[in-house]
This record gives sequence, structure tokens and C-alpha cells, in this order.
Amino acid sequence: MSTTITVKGQVTIPKNVRDAMGVKPGDAVEIRATASGGAFIEKAEAKKDDYKARLYALSKMGIIRDRKSTDAIMKELRGDPDEDPGFNPKLRSK
Repeated sequence: MSTTITVKGQVTIPKNVRDAMGVKPGDAVEIRATASGGAFIEKAEAKKDDYKARLYALSKMGIIRDRKSTDAIMKELRGDPDEDPGFNPKLRSK
């Protein structure tokens, strides 16, 4: 779906996209450039300070509950590298 930029630099967001985003006339949106040269548009309802508050709220809900270190999680997922002959030369067979 394409749209045209006006002389004033304005662009019309198609109705089905506005509906999917949940924006209506008068709502604020944030537009940021992406590294690939595109643009990212989102509804500007959440303030930057709210992000930390939302994370804390999620942690209280039990969604974010593990307090394991990254090393502990990697051992759980991949096994202990000390017990792997590929990583531990002492375990390699001769």
C-alpha cells in the first residue's frame, strides 16, 4: 500500500492502518527513522518513563520471575561446558 507525500511533507495514513494502530483524528503518533532507511510509526500514548513502570508491573505479575544469571540460564539450556568434551580438553578421549 502506498501513499503520496504532499508539498508540506504530510502523508495520509490509510484507514485500515489507522484502525489497526488504534489512532483517530487528533491522536499523537511518534515517527522514528529506522536503520534501514524506513520509518516506524506508533501511537504516542505511553511516555518514556512509563516503560520502567510497565516492566515492574510485569515482574509483579510473575511473567518476569527468574533471577538467574545469564551463565546459569545458558548452562540450563546448553548444559555445563565443563562436562562437554568439545570444550574441556581433560575430557577428550585419546
